[in-house]
Amino acid sequence: MVRIKWLKSAKLDLKDIYDYISHDSMRYAQLQIVKIQTKTEIIKSNIFIGKIVRETNDANIREITEGNYRIIYRIISENEIHILMIHHGARDLLRRI
Repeated sequence: MVRIKWLKSAKLDLKDIYDYISHDSMRYAQLQIVKIQTKTEIIKSNIFIGKIVRETNDANIREITEGNYRIIYRIISENEIHILMIHHGARDLLRRI
């Protein structure tokens, strides 16, 4: 079984997303967070399911998407991945890495 570890940076991203969306709707903010968290569960079935993040060109740093958000993760081993960040697709990722 693959272990998914959320790094502090990714948890802070979730909080920021929640805070931003909740200004309009707390219900939709919570729904978006649940969607993102649920989407990461598919990684457990195949750690290579995500595409390589083009900005890094590192085969161990991959991403899956949920709506407008890029869920970026690092493959640590065949049994462990780390969620590095949740990044809005309209923003420049190179400013964060």
